[in-house]
Formats: sequence, structure tokens, C-alpha cells
Amino acid sequence: MIKYLLMALIACGGAFSRAAEPPKTLPRSSPETQGISTSAIDDFITTADKTIDSFHSFMLVRHGHVVAQAYWSPYAAATPHQLYSLSKSFTSTAVGLAIAEGKLSLNDPVLKFFPEDAPANPSEKLKSMRVRDLLRMSTGHQTEPSTRGQANWAQAFLAHDVPHKPGTHFLYNTAGTYMLSAIVQKATGTTVLDYLRPRLFEPLGIENPTWGTSPQGVSLGGYGLNIRTEDIARFGQLYLQEGKWRGKQLVSESWVKNATALQTSNGSNPKSDWEQGYGYQFWRCRHGAFRGDGAFGQYCIVMPEQDAVIAITSGVKNMQAVLDLVWDKLLPAMKPAPLPEVDNDAQSKFNHHLNSLSIHTPENQGSEGLAASVLGKKYVFPTNSRKIESITLEREGKAGDVTIVARLDGADRRITCGRGEWRKGRAAFGMLADQPAAASGAWTSDDTFTAKVCFHETPFIVTFTLKFTGDKLTFDSESNVGFGSTKQPALEGHGE
Repeated sequence: MIKYLLMALIACGGAFSRAAEPPKTLPRSSPETQGISTSAIDDFITTADKTIDSFHSFMLVRHGHVVAQAYWSPYAAATPHQLYSLSKSFTSTAVGLAIAEGKLSLNDPVLKFFPEDAPANPSEKLKSMRVRDLLRMSTGHQTEPSTRGQANWAQAFLAHDVPHKPGTHFLYNTAGTYMLSAIVQKATGTTVLDYLRPRLFEPLGIENPTWGTSPQGVSLGGYGLNIRTEDIARFGQLYLQEGKWRGKQLVSESWVKNATALQTSNGSNPKSDWEQGYGYQFWRCRHGAFRGDGAFGQYCIVMPEQDAVIAITSGVKNMQAVLDLVWDKLLPAMKPAPLPEVDNDAQSKFNHHLNSLSIHTPENQGSEGLAASVLGKKYVFPTNSRKIESITLEREGKAGDVTIVARLDGADRRITCGRGEWRKGRAAFGMLADQPAAASGAWTSDDTFTAKVCFHETPFIVTFTLKFTGDKLTFDSESNVGFGSTKQPALEGHGE
């Protein structure tokens, strides 16, 4: 992943009709009007900013009104964010809608939909696996089927050993969610993304959702959906309202109740929000809440007892810490009646705090005395797997910005780093082209220039460290989060 992030970073430079256009935003209100204090929200955001690295966005909805929203620059309200496994809750919703339309049922055998992909002699346990088992992560697998490198994902899933009786053994199973997506497509003739457009996305006012697909053209299901923070909050509000939106029942009340109820036991630790039980692609939480969530801290938390929804995007390693902060700071602050309004001065300070939030940028701590001798100098690297041939630093403009010019696989790539702020551009990101990104850099010591590049529609922030010693440049790169190693071995280059 670091290899692809590095390349990206340096490359930076329906079927139904609508009666009326849905509102572009949820209604707004002061926190106090909805029974929560501005100071409690400010405390939550301040603590998150200091102790959790890093929040990207936060929205709190109480009694149907947005009472606070925060975006850490360069993340912004108008841009989507990768949801990872929070996508699963949307796939579940598609299954519920298809069941309501008579396209399939909870008790349909999985093999019913894939006769051409089934093993020649399927086991009895595989034959007994039902749609319900996919939904509640009880497929009977001991290990999760892998789709990596597979030409036919459904075939790979069905070929995987099923040692347990389906319905009796919980195993978090992203491949199983993909199968739900494939089943909806088999049953309806359209992808989950297109199926949900007129039934969910358009009524909720969710604009331009995107969803990756498998080699078979099936929406990924278990991950891959990209929408905005407020879109996450609207989805949570729909489930809080038991499937009703603007007077219309979009999703059946019974489906909402069953999907968010405990369908599978998955542990007994009273302090873990991952051991409170699992529904139909929704997690149960402590305090009577439920949620959808995704890797590195993408959350849609629904709190029925408090009539509240919390949407969060982030890039964190410890996902439990985010939920603990919600329970510690926000849950006890939610009161049953309106509170006295804060004065204008307090409100102004709170608004200023929200508007000044930023992902932390590298800080100038060096003298920059070395800069004059290294700026414009090309450092050449031996042949390496990342195909980095050379790196040059250049001064950019009067603001003290520095541009990293890297020659990668025969082509020069440029990334301009703002000084104490983020410089936005676009980048290639692995196999994804033309991805928004922003960069900031500083001399963090006399001999070291540090650059951070934020791919602000994703959880990923990559840090480059360039240390100059005599005629040598030592180059390090590390991602904030990742599914494997986040740090690459250092490379050494020498000046020409």
C-alpha cells in the first residue's frame, strides 16, 4: 500500500420518479434547543483533536436536527469519504428492500442463485447456507474466504470449506457481504448501487454515490461505497425513524427492527462494542445503540434512547477509543428537555473552534540553514522496488512552500507542500486515477524535511521524511493506517 500511496502522493499537482427534490441538508438547530450543551460538544471535539489521531469529520443529529458538524482541513463537507465496511449496512438495506419487493427471501439457499458457480459436489453444510446466514455473519466458515486475485469471486466463496453448521458460528465475513450484493443483482437484474439509487439514495438526497465493483461487475457490497458525512447521518436518521423519511416508508419498519436487533452472539466482554451482538450487517453497541462501521474509524452510530445519530469519518488505529469518547463525553450530555441558550460570545468561540480544525501539519523546528545547500540538488537512488530514481526539493513561491520533485519509473512527479497549511491538488492513488490530495511540509529539524500528504477522500495520510547527511539523502515513508505494514524500509540516495 505504501508503494501505491507514494506514487499517488508524488503525482499530486432509476425506476422510480420523485415528486419533489429532497432538501440538500438536514435541518439545523442550536445544541441547547435539542437538549445538549455546546460546552459538552466542544469538550468532545477538543478531546478528540488532542487524543485521537485523527478525526476527519463529525456530525451530531439530535431530534432530527444537526446541532454540530466539524471537518478537519483538508477534509470538507462537500467531499465524499471511503466508508469501508460501513458499506455493509447499505448492502443489508438493499437486501431488505429486495425482500419487500418479493425478489428473494431470508430463507433462500445461497446456492439457488449461483448454480453455475457451485462446486461439483457441494457439502451438506454449503447446501444449507441461507441468505439469513450471510446477513448475520454466520455462514459456517472457520476462516474468511479470500477474493484476492480470484477471477470469479462467487466461485471462490462457494469453494471455501464450511466446517460449521450455518447459523451456529459467528465469523466476520466481508466475502459473505459480497455474496449478498451478488444475490441482489441476480434477483433484481441491477447492481446494488443502481438498485439503491431510486429507493434510498435519491429520496435521502445522497448525491453522486460511487461504489467499486468486482471483475463480474457486482458492487463490492462489503466495502467500496463513497459518500459524504451528512449522507451517513441521513442514513442513520432513516434507521432511527424506523425506515420512514419525509412521511414515506422507504424501508419497512420490520426490516429496520430485525436488521438492528441481536441476531448473532459474538462475545461477552461488557467493555467492548464489538462483543454486544450482531444484526443483519449492523453492530449492536453498549447503551442500547447500534451502528454501521468501517475500517480505520468510519461510523454511523444510532442511539434510539437518546433520539440521536452520530456520523464520524477518521483514520484511526484504535476504533474502540472513538466509541469510548462518544459514551464518555456525549452520551451523558444528552438531556430530555431544551437547555438555556449560550450567549453570543460563547457561540462565536465555539464556531471559531469548529472552523479552525485541521489535520496537524508538520511544524518548523529547524533553522532551515541546510535548505540553501540542498534545494535544487538532485539525489539519485539505486534501483529499488518502488521505482524511485531521484528526488529533488525546490522552493515554490514567496510563502516558503517546498515542492518535492521525484522521478518515478521514468517520469517526473511533483507535490507542493504548504508551509503550515494544506496545499490541495489531485493525485493518482494506486490503481485509482485522479484522486484529490493535499500536502504540507516543514523543516522539522536542521537536517530533516518532513512532508505529510492527505488523501482527503480516504482515511490515508502518508508522511515522508527526508534526512540530509553530507551528500546522502535518507528517505522514509509511512502511512497513518493500513491493513498490513504501514512503513517501508528506508532508501538512501546520493547527490549528483
